[in-house]
Amino acid sequence: MQVQIHSFVHMLFISMIALFPVINPFGSALIVNPYLSQLTDVEEKAAVKKITLYAFSICVVTLFAGHWILELFGLTIPVIQIAGGIMICKMGWEALSANVNKQNAEKNVGQVSESNSESDINDMLFYPLTFPVTTGAGTMAVLFTLSAHSADAHWEKYLVNTAAILLAIIIMCLLVYAFYGNTKKISKRLGTNGQTIANRIIAFLIFCVGLQIAITGIKSLV
Repeated sequence: MQVQIHSFVHMLFISMIALFPVINPFGSALIVNPYLSQLTDVEEKAAVKKITLYAFSICVVTLFAGHWILELFGLTIPVIQIAGGIMICKMGWEALSANVNKQNAEKNVGQVSESNSESDINDMLFYPLTFPVTTGAGTMAVLFTLSAHSADAHWEKYLVNTAAILLAIIIMCLLVYAFYGNTKKISKRLGTNGQTIANRIIAFLIFCVGLQIAITGIKSLV
């Protein structure tokens, strides 16, 4: 029993450490904030619930059926990494190149305000807000790795390891729900300048993360 508890805690710790940087609830919350900021509290809460549910579903399906899905379509993890990395790079670049001056910023904010109706947001909840912003290629690659790491011939140890990974996924989804549901409060605390600086830094880091994921995929493919 003590060995199983130790194995559970160890796998839970590894899973949390591996998943947190690729999901990045705080940084992702700042990215989705412009999409959710114009919604009412009720609409925002409903949108955040759907994003969290979608993220949880993607993680669970990837954990249990990811390898079979890849085999069905004849895909490999490096290809997923390259495609996902390119998508993330594109998002980071668009965020970096947006609002180059105050006039463009005001114009863009006006466009976001007009377009962010509840129906428009519902169309974007899965793509791009859940995939790849919240759970993208990096998350899938990590879950593939954790799944392979948790595999064991002994069914009890496999169940313990898988339960630990599932708990880590649930904890990460709860963090996503908490941060996404408080984007307005986070923005107010940061202020206009603080939010702009944070968005720029995070956009650059997102571009770098996407580039790193794509390069990792290219290296693995080569």
